[in-house]
Amino acid sequence: MIYHEGNRHLQDRFDTRRLADRIEQRLCATEIGDDDRTFIESRDMFFLATVDERGFPTCSYKGGDPGFVRVVDTRTIVFPNYDGNGMYLSTGNVSVNPNVGLLFIDFEDPTRLRVNGEASLVFDRSLVQSYPGAQFVVAVTVREVFPNCGRYIHRMQRVERSRYVPRAGEPVAVAEWKQQESYVDVLPAGDPARQPSNS
Repeated sequence: MIYHEGNRHLQDRFDTRRLADRIEQRLCATEIGDDDRTFIESRDMFFLATVDERGFPTCSYKGGDPGFVRVVDTRTIVFPNYDGNGMYLSTGNVSVNPNVGLLFIDFEDPTRLRVNGEASLVFDRSLVQSYPGAQFVVAVTVREVFPNCGRYIHRMQRVERSRYVPRAGEPVAVAEWKQQESYVDVLPAGDPARQPSNS
C-alpha cells in the first residue's frame, strides 16, 4: 500500500479513493518491467528528490547521455554522480536518509515514470570507471515503479545535449563559473578549472 493517512484524507474529500486504489492495483509495481527499462535507459535526464535527516527535502536535476541511468536488474538502477558545485545536497541527503524519488519525463512524447526506493552511494572502482567522469555511483533499490498521466507535460523539443556531460575519449568542458574570481581560490585540488582552459 503506497497511501498514508494524508493521501486518504484528500482522496476521501474529493471522492478519488476508488480511483486511487484502482491505479495502485493496475499500474504500481515493485519491479522494473521491460517497457520501464527501455524508457529509463532512453532518458538523458531525470529529477531526483531526496530528504535530509530533519525531513527537509531537496530536488535536483540529473543529466547525461541516454543510458547514463542503467537498469542493473528488476529491482536496481544506478546512475553516476558527476562533478558539480561541491555542495552534495542530494547525495549528502542519501548518506543520512536513503529514501528517494526519481521522476523520468519525455517532453517530446509526453510520458512520465516515477521510481521510489532506497539509495546508497557506491565507490566501487570498476563500476565508477564504467562512467567516464564519475566521482561515484548512486544505486537505487526500487520500492515502487509507476507511470503518471502525461497530459500536463508541456511538449518541448531538445535543441542540443550539454557539452559538459563527460564522454569517453573527449576532454571535459570546464564550467565557466568555476573560473570566476569568487570561486577559483576555493576549488578542490585537481579541479580542471584551476588551469586556464579554452573550452
